[in-house]
Amino acid sequence: MKLPLVPPDPVEIAKGIPPDVMLRWPWATALVGGAYLHWDQLRHRTPPEGLSTEQWWFGIRLARAGLWQALPLLDKSGRPFHFGTPEPVLFYLHHIDRDAAGSSTGLATPGNRERYLLQSLIEEAITSSQLEGACTTRKVAEAMLREGRRPRDHGERMIFNNFRTMQAIQELQHAVLTPERVLALHRLVTEGTLDDPADAGRLRRCDDVRVVDNRNGALLHQPPAWGELPKRLERLCAFANAGEDARPFVHPVLRAILLHFMIGYDHPFADGNGRLARTLFYWAMARNGYWLTEFISISHILRRAPAQYVRAYLHSETDGGDTTYFLLHQLTTIRQAIAALQAYLSRKTEEQRGTENLLAGSPGLRTRLNHRQSALLSHALNHPGTSYRVAGHQRCHGVAYQTARTDLLALAELGLLEQGRADRAFVFVAPDDLQRRIAGLTQRT
Repeated sequence: MKLPLVPPDPVEIAKGIPPDVMLRWPWATALVGGAYLHWDQLRHRTPPEGLSTEQWWFGIRLARAGLWQALPLLDKSGRPFHFGTPEPVLFYLHHIDRDAAGSSTGLATPGNRERYLLQSLIEEAITSSQLEGACTTRKVAEAMLREGRRPRDHGERMIFNNFRTMQAIQELQHAVLTPERVLALHRLVTEGTLDDPADAGRLRRCDDVRVVDNRNGALLHQPPAWGELPKRLERLCAFANAGEDARPFVHPVLRAILLHFMIGYDHPFADGNGRLARTLFYWAMARNGYWLTEFISISHILRRAPAQYVRAYLHSETDGGDTTYFLLHQLTTIRQAIAALQAYLSRKTEEQRGTENLLAGSPGLRTRLNHRQSALLSHALNHPGTSYRVAGHQRCHGVAYQTARTDLLALAELGLLEQGRADRAFVFVAPDDLQRRIAGLTQRT
């Protein structure tokens, strides 16, 4: 990735602006065509008539400065980061407030909450680890997590750790964040995956950690010195725990994103910083009542365009600590993740409705199946050849082992699943002709 150009010094630009040009600045706005552009993007555009590109940039910076608020978070030179709230930020926050803290009937039906929560935790664990280099296939990783199998290699261990950490966040959402808790979460997310096992759960003790482009090794970011990390972590925890009376007021969603940003910027650990940063984002969102974020995966969205994720960091760092770039990128990511969840819920609702319509021809059969078995059949109809195990069914629905075993054995007895054994455990496979088998049962009952 090519480093974005650092914007020209506005003080130097101002020295060369004629007075008649300066009078034109009342029209200047923080946005260009509705976008919050970095100098590296703006320099390729045609400026308004009568202005140079540098003068145009100066006017934009003047307009943005009126929106900026200084944060109690510092860059590695000791200067405060700042943020602004241009119209797109307010627009995104409005929609996230409405969608992520409201209600969703699709998650309220029997068994849906547990099933969808497990799916979202699995999705985030896999994609967050893949962003950091885990190479395990999705199918193998998902089977491991659903069945509760122990990880077999480094990639599986990363995903397994991420899954456990996301579960731990659910239990910590009402707790305050302390440096000790951050260290404990890092230990959980990196256990068994680091070159030096002692690095799990401790701040880095050298300045060898750098953020580089994986393709060419180019240096993208040099984090703060390791000796500053304890104080920086204390400052970050104080920011994360601050209430509504703190000044400046920072919207809870922006506070969660800035927590994510600072872990990535400080890189306080030898490895695992990205996974920890996204985990703490989820903690902050849950702590402030954005319960729907338990069911979304931001890493799933970030993995589609990882270069944009990195560029959002670089734009904020190279433009004098203006975190608005990163805030806008993450707000967009959250909205996309919510939209993906809504599409998933609609798709699952349609699949479930199709299964119910298929079973409607046989009231006798329909009454013999509980909502867990109906949900499994709905999945099996769309994924022939999929294998199901008792432990996976148990985890998916949050029921006792015996209840899960009874569910699957009953479906096998009806001929709707094929029963076998693997590794001394029962395995139940969705047959290719499941729809025909269901139709046959409805005709006989």
